[in-house]
Amino acid sequence: MPASGKRANRKLARMAAAFDSDEDGAVVEKDDEEEEEDDEDDEDDETPASKPKSNSKEKGKMAVRGAVPEPIEGQTDATREELEGAPSEDDEDDEDDVQEGQLTDLRAVERRMRNSARVLGNWKELGKGVEMSRSDLVAQLVGDVCQYHGYSPYLAEKLFDLFGVDEALQFFTTSDTPRPLTLRVNTLKTRRRDLAQALINRGVNLEPLEGGWSKVGLQVFSGGGVPVGATPEYLAGHYILQSASSFLPVIALGPEPHERVLDMSAAPGGKTTYMSALMGNTGEVWANDSSRGRIKGLGGNIARLGCRNVIVTNVDGREFPKIYGGFDRVLLDAPCSGTGVISKDQSVKVNKTERDFILLSHLQKQLVLCAIDSVTPNSSTGGYVVYSTCSVTTEENEAVVSYALRKRPHVKLVETGLQFGKEGFQRFRGKEFGKNMHLTRRFYPHVHNMDGFFVAKFKIGKPDKSAKNNNSNNNTSGEPFKPIVEGDSDASDSDDEPEASAFDDAEDEELIAATKKRFLKSQGVNVKATKAAVEAKKRDGGKQEGEGRPVKKSRKD
Repeated sequence: MPASGKRANRKLARMAAAFDSDEDGAVVEKDDEEEEEDDEDDEDDETPASKPKSNSKEKGKMAVRGAVPEPIEGQTDATREELEGAPSEDDEDDEDDVQEGQLTDLRAVERRMRNSARVLGNWKELGKGVEMSRSDLVAQLVGDVCQYHGYSPYLAEKLFDLFGVDEALQFFTTSDTPRPLTLRVNTLKTRRRDLAQALINRGVNLEPLEGGWSKVGLQVFSGGGVPVGATPEYLAGHYILQSASSFLPVIALGPEPHERVLDMSAAPGGKTTYMSALMGNTGEVWANDSSRGRIKGLGGNIARLGCRNVIVTNVDGREFPKIYGGFDRVLLDAPCSGTGVISKDQSVKVNKTERDFILLSHLQKQLVLCAIDSVTPNSSTGGYVVYSTCSVTTEENEAVVSYALRKRPHVKLVETGLQFGKEGFQRFRGKEFGKNMHLTRRFYPHVHNMDGFFVAKFKIGKPDKSAKNNNSNNNTSGEPFKPIVEGDSDASDSDDEPEASAFDDAEDEELIAATKKRFLKSQGVNVKATKAAVEAKKRDGGKQEGEGRPVKKSRKD
């Protein structure tokens, strides 16, 4: 059979199948492609006599393309709105995912997290269609967070309880994304406008911090040929790479020129050098850090930025009230769990346990009391303490502030002076932290596009004598001290007890000796060696006195 006849038979068969198929367009288009391929293959074999047949083929194609199947009686076409609102197969699968157990596909886990959050957010309406209880659904959602974001179950549940369902998922997602790169201009050496122009000329894409809350901050989007941390301007000390959140405690502290300021946990030096710049290289800035290894980096940044009023110390912050005090302002950026900077250290997700939070909270309470005791209440311009952490948990923030207010009744919370940020928790899961806790500020990565942070500011007043006696008696109830007055039923009428005004000389001698011993140790004196020398001197003196007695007796004789 000629090739043209075979093609004609195939075409007729395909035309008949096209009308019987539900997917007319797809079949016709496919057949058209096959016909074109057949035409190309047989193009050289065609004769002039066969050309009229090709014209009939084109007419047949046009007829097939323009053919419309006959409507079925009783059937109505769906509108566009109905088609868009109709549930798809994916939606049905999503609804079933809420009730499924352990999943291995991370995309399915993410889809189920969104569905669970949607159901929990509108539980009254959507909860009826779910076969799980609300608590079981929350537990499943926390498990999905652990699987998808890589958290330990303890920390995931702890952070999940801080927010609403949707906000918690935003926090977990944002914590996996690095924060924008920011730098702080060193106003001791340059101005922000001049530095920005110099970096732009080097191909760096930057702009001021969003919101306009800082006049010395710049946000870097892309660098030029030279890394931002290795430009000549960086080496000359015109700026320092510093996260935007670490600006906040220094702004809240507000050090003024010619003051004496303490940074109890100073390394790597961003906040210390910022305070030195605000003070114009006047007064004293004591930069302390307990880690000897971090002191080198601290000293390097201080020297590079040209801060000449900084004194570097390497002691435990809890020793500062004993070795030196009388500061106008103290900044305590306390060691913490780092739950606000997970984007920088992903190991926080799995290496923090309940014991870590207990130990850190205990250390923070000790440090904040030492910071308060290091401030002089007689300062004419200062008398402030700023407590901050890079954590978002209440155990390290509101609980520590509440403890400090109970233990030091002469201290009160004041406004931080920060223009933005969320208020601290006045109560959380049955714990009461205080009515003035709204004066503290919280910062979140998913809200403010910076590391998670907490800032509180204390005003130090003159301590009351009764409160001081109350603290010495280890009264942790927080109630003011009430001395016993005459006629009180609790007062003892026994004559054997000593009077209140009596002194115990032996006890006083022990206290004086202990105080003298601590003073000598602080001066670097070896107390044991000195004591041994004194005893030896006494023995030598007694021996000489014993040897001279017979001489005196012989003279009398």
